[in-house]
Amino acid sequence: MQQRRWHRATSSLLGALALTATLSVTATPALAAPQKAEPLSVFPSNSLTVRDPAQLTGRRVALPTADCGAPVTCGLVQSLNQLDGFDLDPRIAVRFSSPVDPAATAARITVQEEHGGWRTGVDRVVWDPATNTLYAHPAEQLAPGTTYRLKVQGGPDNKATQDIFTTLSATDGLLDLRRQIESGAALRAQGIVPGLRIEGVFPAAGTTVAQLQDRGAADQTVPVVLPPYPAGSTLVFGSYEAPSWLQPDVSIRQTPTRDGGPAPVGKARLPIVAVLPPGTSPTGGWPTAVFGHGFTASTTSVFLAAVGNANAGLATIGTNVVGHGYGPGSEWVVTSGGQTTRLSSYGRGVDQNGDGVIGNTEGSSATGAIAAASSRDALRQTAADVMTLVRSLGTDVDRNGSADLSGRGVTYFGQSFGGIYGTMVTGADPAIARSVLNVPGGPITEIARLSPSFRPLTTQALQAAGLLNSSDPTRGFFQEQMPLRGEGPVTLTVPGAAAIQEYLARATWLSRPGSPETFSPLIAPERVVVQVAFGDQTVPNPTSYTLVDAGDLWSRTSLYRNDRTANAANNPHSFLLQLTLPAALQGQRQVATFLRTGQVIDPDGGDAVWEVPISDPALLLPLNYAAPALRP
Repeated sequence: MQQRRWHRATSSLLGALALTATLSVTATPALAAPQKAEPLSVFPSNSLTVRDPAQLTGRRVALPTADCGAPVTCGLVQSLNQLDGFDLDPRIAVRFSSPVDPAATAARITVQEEHGGWRTGVDRVVWDPATNTLYAHPAEQLAPGTTYRLKVQGGPDNKATQDIFTTLSATDGLLDLRRQIESGAALRAQGIVPGLRIEGVFPAAGTTVAQLQDRGAADQTVPVVLPPYPAGSTLVFGSYEAPSWLQPDVSIRQTPTRDGGPAPVGKARLPIVAVLPPGTSPTGGWPTAVFGHGFTASTTSVFLAAVGNANAGLATIGTNVVGHGYGPGSEWVVTSGGQTTRLSSYGRGVDQNGDGVIGNTEGSSATGAIAAASSRDALRQTAADVMTLVRSLGTDVDRNGSADLSGRGVTYFGQSFGGIYGTMVTGADPAIARSVLNVPGGPITEIARLSPSFRPLTTQALQAAGLLNSSDPTRGFFQEQMPLRGEGPVTLTVPGAAAIQEYLARATWLSRPGSPETFSPLIAPERVVVQVAFGDQTVPNPTSYTLVDAGDLWSRTSLYRNDRTANAANNPHSFLLQLTLPAALQGQRQVATFLRTGQVIDPDGGDAVWEVPISDPALLLPLNYAAPALRP
C-alpha cells in the first residue's frame, strides 16, 4: 500500500519556527489605519476554477487570460488553466483595503482541510505596501487533490475572511505512466519486448574506456576514469527499449486526470552500463542497484558510483537522463586484451537551439509555450525510463544460460539530479525495494534560484518574461526579495520584485507534477536513506529541507558535515563520486549496506563528520555556504 504522509498528526518543526518568526521579527512598520482593513481578495480560491467532471478533483483552473503580460507569461497562464487544482505550496495572497501589520496578520492565517482536522500556519511572509497585499506560503506542503479552507482571523488592524481552494492531482501523471508500464500496455503499444540487449562484456582489469562524444559539428574523445574495482569485476555495455511520452518540445501532453494519462508517442533505445562484482553470480543473478546520474553527467558516472557496491557483492547499472550523454552518434571506445571495440553509447542530446552544437544537457528542458515547466516532463520521462529498466532486468550477460542481473528486489541510488528523479521513482514505483537519495532537493525552480551554479537559468527565464529588475550581475540581474523558510516577514522595496515572485510561484506550480518533493510523501521511511551535504552550493540545503520535510523523512536523513573536514572550503555537492575524499567511500559504504541489507550505518563510526540521523532539521534551513556568497 502506498504511504501518504503529507499531513502529520503533529505540527512540524517548520510550523513552530514559522509561527515564532512571524511573532518575533519586526517588519517595516505599516502605516497606521483609522479602521480595520477590509480583505478585498484572497488567492488561491475555487472561484478561479470551473467544474470539469473529466478531472479527479472535479475542477479545472480558470485564471484570467486578459492582460496576462508578455507571451511567455500568457503561455504560462494557459498551461496552468489545464490543471485540475492549485499548487501544493501555493503563494497565498490576501489583499487589504489599507495597510496591516505583516507579522501579526500572518500569525492569524491558517490553512485547514475542508473535511478533516489537519491544519498549518504560514511562513515565507512578504508584505507589498504598494498594493496592501500580504503574501505567504503554507508552513507545510499540502496534499494533492484535497480541498482546504484558507482563513484569516480578524485582529486589531484587519477584518476576517476565508475561502476554499483545491490542490491539483500532482502525483497522478507519473502514476499513470507507471501503471501503463506495469501493466505492459505502454510496451505493447510500441512493440517493446522487455529485456536488455548486451553488446559488450569486458573484464574490468586491463580495460580502458573512452567516450567519443557527438557534439554536433565537432566530436570529442574523452577518456573515462575507471577506479580500482575488486579483482574479477566485469564491465557491461548494452541497451534496452523504453516507451516515450515526450513530444518534440520536451513536454508530455496534458490530459484530463481521470483518463489514465496520454498514450506513449514512440519508443527509444536507451543505453545501459553495468559493473558486476567478481565471481560467479548467485542463482537468479546478482542483486542489482540502478544508479541515477546527475545533471550534466551521463552513464560514465556509473563507473565511479559502483565501487562500494562491487565490494559488497552488488551489481550497478544505469542509463542516460533525457537530453544527456551528447548526441546519438556518441560511442564507447573500449580497449581490452589488445583489441579495440566501438559501441554506441546512445546519447540522448539534441541540437535544441539550432546552433550546430550539442551540449551535455541539451534536450532536457522544455521549449515553446511549456518552457516555464523547464525539466518537469524530462524528469517524468526519465523516471519512467528507470521503471522500464527495472522491469528489463533478469538478464543473461555472459550467455551461459542463467541470469547475471537479478530482476527481483531491485534497489536504486542516485546522485544530485539522480536523487531528484530517484525520489520520484521511489515514491511512484513500489517495484523499487530500497533507495539511497544522495544530495537531492526541490522544487527545481528553487534550486535554480538559490544555487550560484544555476541562478543564470532563472535569469534566462525571467529575461524571456521581461521581468529582470537589476543591473547587478552578481545577483543575476534580478532581485526577488524572497525570504527562506523560517525567516521573518520581508517588506518589498525593490520595483519588480513582486512580479518576479508571482512568475516563479506560477512556474513552480506548473512544474510540481515533475518535482521530487511531490513524491517524497509516498515513500515509506524504511525504504529510503537521504544523504545531504552541509553547505551544498549546487542543491542548496533549504531545498533538501523541503524534500525531506514533505515526506517526514528526518529519521532517515544522513548529514555529511563537510564543514568539519579539510575540504570545508569547497562545495561538497559531488562528494559521493570524488573518490579521493574519505567521504566518498564512506558514503558509498552506507549506500551499499542499506541497499543490500536495509541497515543504516554511520559511515564514520560515530565521529563528528557524519550525523546519522541528522541531529537538528533546522540545520538545513539556511544556505550554509562556506565561501562568502551574495544572498539572492
